[in-house]
Amino acid sequence: MMGGVTAPSPPRGLLEIIALTVADAVAAQAGGADRIEVVAHMDRDGLTPAPALIAEMQAAVDIPLRVMVRGTDGFTADAEELTRLLATVAELRGAGAQEFVLGFLTADGHIDLAATGAVVAALDGCPWTFHRAVDHATDTERAWSDLRGLPGLDTVLTAGSARGLEDGLPRLAARDDWKDAGVRLLAGGGLKHVHVAGLRSIGVNAIHAGGLVRDDWDSPVCAERVRGLRELLDA
Repeated sequence: MMGGVTAPSPPRGLLEIIALTVADAVAAQAGGADRIEVVAHMDRDGLTPAPALIAEMQAAVDIPLRVMVRGTDGFTADAEELTRLLATVAELRGAGAQEFVLGFLTADGHIDLAATGAVVAALDGCPWTFHRAVDHATDTERAWSDLRGLPGLDTVLTAGSARGLEDGLPRLAARDDWKDAGVRLLAGGGLKHVHVAGLRSIGVNAIHAGGLVRDDWDSPVCAERVRGLRELLDA
């Protein structure tokens, strides 16, 4: 304390957990998660879940749900796929979804602003995360520049590298363009416990975990493992 004024506490870290089932969501909340990313088919790196699951999760937990909008493998969306995605967004919103996760690249590896913009327009102001498609962009600096100012975008999920945080954390530490991008950087992709302190040291206090809080993708989320991450993030 200086001059009778107490320094403000650092903002609470954000812990987001991947959930495929209602039981996953309940365990994530019990372990101290702040938010859930709802997906299906993690054997395909996460696709859009069934709308009915959203309604069931909302009845079971109180924390926000971010719902994946991704219908095919990879990160491209042609006209036919985009039409399907827009219909999917309408169904998800009808089921109560209020936050989303999405991201599209062109065939040559740049942010697909047309596809992204079309889906974002369908979200009608809902907050959303641009997912790890950004790590697969041909030109990372251009990708971050393209993301600036997209309506509703408040989070970018990244490992700093397509290969994951083991490779990407030093890259995140070496660049600071994300710090003034007007969004929160959410670190995920091969997250390990040892990465948390390193992320906090460079100002990243939002982490995203899936495999780390379960035995494998056929196993449920373990609340105790979530709690362990909560404690590391808040240390």
